[in-house]
Amino acid sequence: MILPIVAYGDPVLRKEGEPITAEYPKLTELIANMYETMYDAYGVGLAAPQIGLAIRLFVMDTTPFSEDEDLNADEKAALEGFKRTFINAEILEETGDEWAFNEGCLSIPEVREDVFRKPKIKIQYQDENFKTHIEEFEGLVARVIQHEYDHIDGILFTDKLSTLKKRLIKSRLNNISKGNISVDYKMRFPAMKKKR
Repeated sequence: MILPIVAYGDPVLRKEGEPITAEYPKLTELIANMYETMYDAYGVGLAAPQIGLAIRLFVMDTTPFSEDEDLNADEKAALEGFKRTFINAEILEETGDEWAFNEGCLSIPEVREDVFRKPKIKIQYQDENFKTHIEEFEGLVARVIQHEYDHIDGILFTDKLSTLKKRLIKSRLNNISKGNISVDYKMRFPAMKKKR
């Protein structure tokens, strides 16, 4: 089932996600719905807060990135078919010299900006069967993980921009939060507060 993606301005995007257990209600169905929602919106990652749930869960499939002609064969191979579910993730280490990459977000449509992140990470997480893994990732796979991981910590990529960049996109962010935007996937916009 395709779920509505929560738009910028909704308080759930600012909440730190709670850890979950294997007893979380309808977890298998939730994960399947998250993948379906992500694919419908042509995304490569989706975190639970983006569908209104403040829990430590995100899914990703970097296969669309593997079609980028600017990447070398090794980079394409790392991205092709990389599909993973991360539950209760904890980044243990981020290493290397920060590099910029133009990021976007399904909750912040039509806004893309360069974000600096470290190229290598070490992360501990549980998969959909609650098996614990500790793995290292680098490059674009690491970047997608870092972006989605930020979501479960209540952080958006726009938080990582300079004060000037934030000022330049402020009106666009306000339009998103008010629902003054046209997207080709299902979205849920923050309730308009009545002025007193």
